[in-house]
Amino acid sequence: MPTSSHSRAGVASVCAAALTLSGLLLTGMATAQTAAAADPAGYPNVRINEVTSSNSDTVELYNTGSAAVSISGWKMSDDSFSPQSFSPSSGTIPAGGFVTFDSPKGLGDADKLVIYTSGGTVVDRVEWATGRAKPAMARCGGDGNGAWVTTTSSSTFGAPNAAGCPSSVPAASRVRLNEVSSNGSDTVELYNGGTSAISIGAWKYVDGDASHSPASVSSSTGATSIPAGGYLTFDSTIGLGDNDSVFLIDAGGNSIDSATWAADGAKPSYERCANAIGRFRTAVTATPGAQNSCSGNTGGDGDGGGDGDGGPEAGELLGGGGSLTSGCTPEAPSGTGSAPSSALAWPGGLDVTIADNVCAFTTSTGTEGRDLSGLAFDPAHPSVLWAAKNKNWLYKLVKSNGKWIPDATWSATGKQIRFAGGSGEPDAEGLTVGGNGHIYVTSERDNTDKEAPKNTIMEFDPASTGSTLSPIHQWDMTAQFPQLDTGSKDDANLGFEGVGYVPDSWLTANGWTDPRTGTAYNPAAYPLHGSGLFFAGLEWDGSLHVYGLNSDGTYTTFGSIPTSKASVMDVTFDNGTQRLVATCDNTCGGTHTFMKVNASGALVPDVTYTKPAVMPTDNLEGFALAPASTCVSGFREAVWSDDGVYGFGAGSSSYGHALYSGSFPC
Repeated sequence: MPTSSHSRAGVASVCAAALTLSGLLLTGMATAQTAAAADPAGYPNVRINEVTSSNSDTVELYNTGSAAVSISGWKMSDDSFSPQSFSPSSGTIPAGGFVTFDSPKGLGDADKLVIYTSGGTVVDRVEWATGRAKPAMARCGGDGNGAWVTTTSSSTFGAPNAAGCPSSVPAASRVRLNEVSSNGSDTVELYNGGTSAISIGAWKYVDGDASHSPASVSSSTGATSIPAGGYLTFDSTIGLGDNDSVFLIDAGGNSIDSATWAADGAKPSYERCANAIGRFRTAVTATPGAQNSCSGNTGGDGDGGGDGDGGPEAGELLGGGGSLTSGCTPEAPSGTGSAPSSALAWPGGLDVTIADNVCAFTTSTGTEGRDLSGLAFDPAHPSVLWAAKNKNWLYKLVKSNGKWIPDATWSATGKQIRFAGGSGEPDAEGLTVGGNGHIYVTSERDNTDKEAPKNTIMEFDPASTGSTLSPIHQWDMTAQFPQLDTGSKDDANLGFEGVGYVPDSWLTANGWTDPRTGTAYNPAAYPLHGSGLFFAGLEWDGSLHVYGLNSDGTYTTFGSIPTSKASVMDVTFDNGTQRLVATCDNTCGGTHTFMKVNASGALVPDVTYTKPAVMPTDNLEGFALAPASTCVSGFREAVWSDDGVYGFGAGSSSYGHALYSGSFPC
């Protein structure tokens, strides 16, 4: 449900961390501006994407923009010779396309590569230490925008880099150039998107003037490290101007990040939108030391829109979407709060894509596309994603052309679910796949009587035929939550929001203490409960309630567990991390708390991650991690569902979509 009721006093707000930063300038840029007259539109969008110093000494360029860019007459240099012409595979790089060429002069083990327009303007630059470009150096985490790392497999010239990327990006590569100003102060801002502080004591930076030597970051700031999730700013001692660049280099001489802009592109500021991961755009107001506002941005492709990191941005967001025509009525998010200051940046890849068709989940009970809530991968069938819709519908989804669509062999339009006896309309919020392969769905209330709570868990056999499903078993825990039975539909709508099945084997292997006995959990003491317990998330206060669901229709209560979150919207057990994950939507800033069993046998929060920054801050009520068996190059899929299908609002590519797909480390 959209969490409008979270404004009530009973739900605590969660505080956000404050972040910080500081400034720089250059004069005498007439030469660069004259050269810029010959620069093609969109040249800042072209980025070096991959390079090898083995055998062919091949270079790959990638166009992050939305329009083709001519590279006719462009040149390259390394650290030992003047710019020379090269012969690219094509004289034009299409939008989102690649061009390759073999270096006209060999590239060494420890070298640098600089690309120039025909007018002599620097487009991009990359440096590497001994052996770092063997088999290749490539941007990982997004073509044209990811972090520079050494590939772990064969090169991927002329194709996306994902196949050659390592399983994890080095911690230092999580530091990004986040904002630049050439408007008098000549300020550079760095942001650490990693989970630990990064030492920058020996790091350097340089601008687009090939005659300049790199300058010390630490000498310009007085700082020697950047805290996790923190900002660092400094005024350039080299100076920044029009048609210029900033390149960040670590202590080993390896490139970390870069930004390039055209005339006036960094006046008053050139910043990433979304903050920390988006593409660079000219901003109306500089925000040094703080999150980029991304309001009133100008420019874009061909006008200072060089990517530098290049994740999608609000309004052009995410890719893979479609325009909203008819069939659903998006609902703006409500109940937005802040992420806790202790939350760490999303550890997965920077890229997130729209993963469904527009207005894909309309039903016969209403034309809205809203209310896709709980999500769960099927451990036995990793290519299947189950989804619950608040208006009493269940979907079996499969991947097709990069999108999750209803499995037509099960039901192309989803199946309605009922309470036991075939009556009522469950307000289906969460779901999980049990050890028997059945689907367990939570409901907060009966949609035919919205003022009364009905906190239940229902078991459905997915092999059942017909367009309407009735539960094999149903367990009603409503009486345990009298605080929800006030006659208010808002209170009634703060019950079971998510549920996760946790195998007994994990609970016993990790030494979980049975709250009923105060001793080690012994599954044999509960002979009718099956092979695991069910953890239901209560939206009211963010607590988890643990149940053994017995085959005779009764249940055993194992008490409640705090999650440190104001609310819980989805619960999932992830075998890959060996953690139970409690998800909170925008009420908590869009966060995921991974919980472990501690040395005392209690289930406690371990670490909390934010959602990927590029995603909209909506009522993202569903979250699922693909099984570890699906891992490719060290990553697996993560999926979120928006029960308001609002995206970034009317006119954005995400408007009318419910599902988002990203990645998470294996």
